[in-house]
Amino acid sequence: MNTCETTRLIVLRHAKSAWPAGVPDLDRPLAGRGRRDAPAAGRWLRERYGVPDAVVCSPSQRTRETWDRVAAELTAPGSTATPPEVVLEPRVYAASAATLLQLVRAFPDRWRTALLIGHQPGVQDLVLALAGSGAAVDRVREKFPTSAVAVLTLAGGWADLAPDGAVLTDFAVPRGRPDDR
Repeated sequence: MNTCETTRLIVLRHAKSAWPAGVPDLDRPLAGRGRRDAPAAGRWLRERYGVPDAVVCSPSQRTRETWDRVAAELTAPGSTATPPEVVLEPRVYAASAATLLQLVRAFPDRWRTALLIGHQPGVQDLVLALAGSGAAVDRVREKFPTSAVAVLTLAGGWADLAPDGAVLTDFAVPRGRPDDR
């Protein structure tokens, strides 16, 4: 791996989900607010970081819907950006920070920037474990709401990642517009 290149992990909590009666947790869809906020997260990512090399997403309905709406915003019309490799990973669903860290450490080195889309509390706990301390970390500790995006820069490669082994370089909670659907 070229040590001059940045390795970046972007952690996204799925957008706001609905709670329909009788629907198993894995099959819960996005709520109206989630359908508005997910495109805002996609626009935020496009404007600041572009298209990731890969997306590792929980197989739940709400995370897949989040990704579909984020993906639709990542590339501008006429863009020549290469679409990311997308992996629906069952182990991301309801995962602990330790499980997520194990998954991330196995990411291939060809992925310079990877987007992980998952659930609470695992995504928040992962960011807190990796980032250590700082003002942005205090914001993450306080709350990691739906559609929150944490961007971590790694000191080494994926396999070397350990607690306190990254810097939280960005944290945002993009919110949608009424015309987003």
